[in-house]
Amino acid sequence: MSRISVRGFAVASATAVTAVGSVVGVASGSVAQNNDAETTAADATLLADIPAGQQAQVQTASLTQQAETQAIAADASAKKDAEESARKEAAKTAVAKKEAAEKAAKEAKERAEAKAAAARDATRDASSFAVQSSYSVAQIQAMARQMVPSSQFQCFSNIVNHESSWNMHATNASSGAYGLFQALPASKYSSAGSDWQTNPATQIKWGLSYMDGRYGSPCDAWSFWQANSWY
Repeated sequence: MSRISVRGFAVASATAVTAVGSVVGVASGSVAQNNDAETTAADATLLADIPAGQQAQVQTASLTQQAETQAIAADASAKKDAEESARKEAAKTAVAKKEAAEKAAKEAKERAEAKAAAARDATRDASSFAVQSSYSVAQIQAMARQMVPSSQFQCFSNIVNHESSWNMHATNASSGAYGLFQALPASKYSSAGSDWQTNPATQIKWGLSYMDGRYGSPCDAWSFWQANSWY
């Protein structure tokens, strides 16, 4: 190997080491100015011994090595930033899901409490009506208005109109369905009170409980009735 070849190899190696050392020093926060200065001076001496044409090749190799080292460092930094961003996004998503679940639970609790309150009101109102020997449609409707939430009354009334025309003694000759809501068997009304045959308030109490329990509300029951002609 000629002196020029040896010198060229030495310069390339020394320059690469200098580049790596500089990047590592910056990344770790250390200062190695004296060593860098000495190495740079040595590089300059070596380069001076090499013909100008070959100096360009050596310098190109050095710059390539520096670029690769810097690219590795940048890639590591980008990966770290991406992982941190992913952790933050996951935490944000988890908080949002928790808040949504808590909101849904709160709304479900409020609906249950409202339904329970309505049931308590219906129980109180049903027992507050004095039993009469007979009732007009207007009187039965007045009872229902006091027992059914105002926002649900029209839907409730629509069903009763279709089932019995507000006749508490309406009877289906073929099936035996009975009363305001055409309960089958008629004895189902007894779960709301033993006076179901003589007190329309008791039938109304049962009908409201049935609609709330099976469909969620009289309006939900009416939506089903419209689609199926029964409920």
